[in-house]
Amino acid sequence: MKTIYTDALVIGGGLAGLRVAIACKERGLNTLVLSLIPAKRSHSAAAQGGMQASLGNSVKGVGDNEDVHFQDTVKGSDWGCDQRVARMFSHVAPKAVRQAAAWGVPWSRVNRGDRKAIVNAQEVTITEPEEAHGLITARDFGGTKKWRTCYTADGTGHSMLYAMDNKAISLGIPVHERKEAIALIEDGERCHGAIVRDLITGELVAYLARTTTIATGGYGRLWSVSTNAIICEGTGQGIALETGKVALGNPEAIQFHPTAIVPVGILTTEGCRGDGGILRDKDGYRFMPDYEPEKKELASRDVVSRRMTEHMRKGKGVDSPYGPHLWLDITLLGREHIEKNLREVQEICQYFLGIDPAEDWIPVRPTQHYSMGGIRTDEQGEAPNLKGLFSVGEAACWDMHGFNRLGGNSLAETVVAGMIVGEYVADACDRYDMGSQALAQQCLNREQAELDRLLAREEGEDPFILRQEMEAIMMDKVGIFRTGEELGKAVAELKSLAERCENLVVNNKKRHANPELVAAIRLRKMIKVALAVAMGAEARTESRGAHSREDYPQRNDRDWLKRTLAFWRDHDIELEYEALDVMAMELPPGYRGYGEDNAIAHPDTARRLQEVEAIAKEFDDRHQRQQQTMAFELPAKFKPKNQRRGEDL
Repeated sequence: MKTIYTDALVIGGGLAGLRVAIACKERGLNTLVLSLIPAKRSHSAAAQGGMQASLGNSVKGVGDNEDVHFQDTVKGSDWGCDQRVARMFSHVAPKAVRQAAAWGVPWSRVNRGDRKAIVNAQEVTITEPEEAHGLITARDFGGTKKWRTCYTADGTGHSMLYAMDNKAISLGIPVHERKEAIALIEDGERCHGAIVRDLITGELVAYLARTTTIATGGYGRLWSVSTNAIICEGTGQGIALETGKVALGNPEAIQFHPTAIVPVGILTTEGCRGDGGILRDKDGYRFMPDYEPEKKELASRDVVSRRMTEHMRKGKGVDSPYGPHLWLDITLLGREHIEKNLREVQEICQYFLGIDPAEDWIPVRPTQHYSMGGIRTDEQGEAPNLKGLFSVGEAACWDMHGFNRLGGNSLAETVVAGMIVGEYVADACDRYDMGSQALAQQCLNREQAELDRLLAREEGEDPFILRQEMEAIMMDKVGIFRTGEELGKAVAELKSLAERCENLVVNNKKRHANPELVAAIRLRKMIKVALAVAMGAEARTESRGAHSREDYPQRNDRDWLKRTLAFWRDHDIELEYEALDVMAMELPPGYRGYGEDNAIAHPDTARRLQEVEAIAKEFDDRHQRQQQTMAFELPAKFKPKNQRRGEDL
């Protein structure tokens, strides 16, 4: 057995994984990253619009701070997030942006004086002060009170990933490419590393480590159309789920982005609407003000996606060979703005649609985009039931997004969570011993035997056909709007697929560089994750954030203010729940600001509101008030206050 030893093993070479690896390496630990592809090609590069951080530099961001960012995040989550994690995040985000600048991210900057901008489809003049000139600027995004989304044109993820990978290279962090973790090495109490398959040679290798961090991104490719890269298949969540000890938190919390192009599903950034773009129907009519008169196109993503779908259901969609769609109009921004700040969108439209968005409207409709749920961790990023296993980024349910993520908060989470959790991973490396080779050999033998059985089978199910069936089930029955009847059908059909997966056959019997074998290995894990999504959605008889039940349209804090925990036990998904403590919340549940306020209140909400108001009256200083209301912890290096223009520290 080939064995590789390291202190910190990181599975996933995107922004979150690289940032954890950097934190560990800077602490003097032997650190190693596994990646399916070269790190600079990770899906983090696809993030376009920006990263939220309350810098308050631009005139449109004046008055922004951690409090406002925190409140936007909690409301955006529809009160489904862990508020302490949201506080940790909003406090560290400005530090992350400034550190990224020091590492080479070329953030767009404030220019002194007048500039033209489009706000609510009208041209306005924004005047930036002299003292802000050269500071990092921000654009507007949905669900925020202030303009706080820092950006580099519409290639923010690309810029950040290149800077992060270059930093990792400068530190000498090895990235083992074309490697796939197919199982965790664990003894039921602790994770000791992973069994890894070389995608080129087919060899199985044991990676033993003191800590293992899963940072493999989301599971968008469970659906037939997604904005996700094809590598975002949920296999990181799958190997954690298969241990039987690790839960997927809120797997049913799936975000559909409003503006993916038709038919391929490639994303056009929220920056299009943040910069002033509008949505139109088949008649050219701007319809969003009719549904959301205050926020219009810049309501939270889940709200805009539902409003668009409702409008198309009324027959207002544009007919096409690929089904109805709506129009995204950014022509009013002008060619100069588009070619400077939305150039990736322009290229996508030219290459995939043959249109120029400076002159033509873009065909769009809501498409699967992001998984708020993932591997359930505590506030330090560690799985509660399997010590030594950490998760970070979209792979994790840390849980700062709850049931809906604000645009710009995911890119921010990758580096912010990487910074915070990375310190806790490094601490854990000092506590935990290296795993035993005997345990690794046992796990490797098990995986090798399973591969041998798969390759020896001569008759059975085609993995490609089963995958297509799974994708169709998820697309048709586990989408934007959900009903108990359709979800029940989805669960039954997915369980049938899970049984059929036990009889997979591959025609290509080669052990090396075999895409058919890779598909078969991944499919079993993907269907388990898909089943967790469908069962979690069927059980949750309420509407919260992106989880919208047409048969249960109310948000029900009384019965459902709790986090779903999905375990794989005895060849099936078992659901448990983790209550959210209203009496520990800094921001008790309230009206989100969209549509009808029809939530069923939690019995503790009124009492907690009184406590929070009493504390607010007692303390004038916002930092003292916040700590008295809901104290939170951070690694010491991230505790200092953030500095802003015109704010006295």
